[in-house]
Amino acid sequence: MAVTKVVMPKLSEAMESGKIIKWIKKEGDRVQSGDILAEVETDKADVEMEAFGGGVLRKILVSAGSTVPVGSLIGVIAEANDDINSVVGQAGGGAPAPAPEGGAKAPSDAAAPSGAKPDMADRPAAVPPQPRSEDPAARKPAPSKGPEAPGSQRVQEVVAQQPRTLQTLPSGDGGRVKASPLARKIAAQSGVDLKLIQGSGPGGRIVRRDVEAASTAPAAAAAAPALRPVTPSVTGPEYEDVALSPMRAAIAKRMPLSKAPVPHFYVTSEIAMDRAWDLREELNALEGQPKISVNDFIIRACALTLLSHPGVNASFQGDRIRVFHRVHMGIAVALDEGLITPVLRDVHAKPLAQIAVEARDLAERARQRKLRAPELSGATFSISNLGMFDVRDFSAIINPPEGAILAVGSVRRVPVVTDDGLGVGRRMALTLSCDHRVMDGAMGAKFLQDVKRLIEEPLRLLV
Repeated sequence: MAVTKVVMPKLSEAMESGKIIKWIKKEGDRVQSGDILAEVETDKADVEMEAFGGGVLRKILVSAGSTVPVGSLIGVIAEANDDINSVVGQAGGGAPAPAPEGGAKAPSDAAAPSGAKPDMADRPAAVPPQPRSEDPAARKPAPSKGPEAPGSQRVQEVVAQQPRTLQTLPSGDGGRVKASPLARKIAAQSGVDLKLIQGSGPGGRIVRRDVEAASTAPAAAAAAPALRPVTPSVTGPEYEDVALSPMRAAIAKRMPLSKAPVPHFYVTSEIAMDRAWDLREELNALEGQPKISVNDFIIRACALTLLSHPGVNASFQGDRIRVFHRVHMGIAVALDEGLITPVLRDVHAKPLAQIAVEARDLAERARQRKLRAPELSGATFSISNLGMFDVRDFSAIINPPEGAILAVGSVRRVPVVTDDGLGVGRRMALTLSCDHRVMDGAMGAKFLQDVKRLIEEPLRLLV
C-alpha cells in the first residue's frame, strides 16, 4: 500500500498555519480514510482533521501544542512493512519545538500563545503620585505676559487660574499668602479671598491690580468649588499589551487586503418592515415550528435575488470575473476575540424554516469554535447584521474574494408619511458594499431594489 502523507490542511482562504490541539489517533493505531486523526486550531475555529488514506499511523511528526505552516508534513500513514524513512527525512527531522512553558520565556519577537496575557512582572510598577514640594522655589510664578487683558478677558483668566492656584498654594494655617499691604486692604473691603488669586507681582506676589481684577467677578469666584487633589483609585500597571489571538491576527492581516485595494462603493435602501414583522410574529406563534428571525428573512431574500442577479454573486479573479450559480451565504458572527463569517451552503435551495434552523446552529457552533471545514470558506456573498446592537445603519467591509456584502441595521419604529397621513411604521436600513471591479452602481442598486421588494412582500419568501 502506498505511503500517505498527513499534511497541515488549508481550511480557509486566510489560513497560513495551524496548531495541533490534540491527536485523536496515536502512533500504531490503524486508521481508515475519513477517520478523525487530530483536532486543529485555525484562525476561525477548532476543526477535526480527517485521514485521506488508510493504514497505520506510523509516525507523528508534530506534537500537540505545536503550530506549523499549511502544507507541512505532520504525520505518516503506511502499512507496518512499508519503508517511511525517506518520507520522514523530507520533513526535516521531526516536529518543531513546542512553545516553552513555565520558567523559559519566549524571545521578544516571538508570537505569544493565543489568549496569553503579558508577563506583568516584566512591566514597571505604576509610579504613585508624588507630593508637591513645599519649597517656595519650587513654585515659580509664570513669566509676566506684559500688559494685562482688560475687561471680561481678564476676568476669564482669573477664573481659569483659580483651580490651578488651589493646587499650588500651601495648605493649613501655617501657609502665608504673599500680598502687598494695599492688596490686603482692598481684598478685605471687597470680600475677595486672596487664596484664590494668582499673583502677578515679583515672586508671585499679589498686588492691587490682581485684587481689583478678581473683585469684578465676585459671582464667578464664589461659585468656584474648592478643589482637592484627586488620587487615582486604580492601582497597578497603567496598561498591558494583549497578544493577538489567531483570529484577531488574521483579521488584522486580511482587512487591509480588502479595504485598501478593493474599490468599494455603497448603496443604501430603507425597507418597510411592517408586513415582514407581522408575518414573523404569526410564524413564531405556530406550535412546533422553528423560530424565525429578521435575519432569516434577509438571508432568504438575498439568496433568491442573487439567482436573478448573478453579477452580484461574483468575485474578481484578476483577469476575469467568476460568476457563481449557487449561493453560499457567509453569515457574520461576533465573537469575543473577533469576527467570523461561517458559510451556509446552497442556501438558495433551502426554505425559510430550514434556513432558520441551520443558521442558528451555524452561529452557535461558530461561538463554540466547532465549525466543520466546509463551513470555513467558500462564501459567494455575505451578510453582516448589527441590528441587535441598536445600530441604525453602517457599511461593512467586503470579505475578498467575494464581490459584495450586505450590512443590516436595526428595525426601528419611526414616523412615516403614507397616503392616509402621518403614522408610525417599522423601518430597516440595508447597505450593500460592492466591489467596483465586479459590478457598477446600477447593478448593485437593482439587486437591492429586488431584495427590498421581497422583504416588503414577505409571503414570496415562503414559496
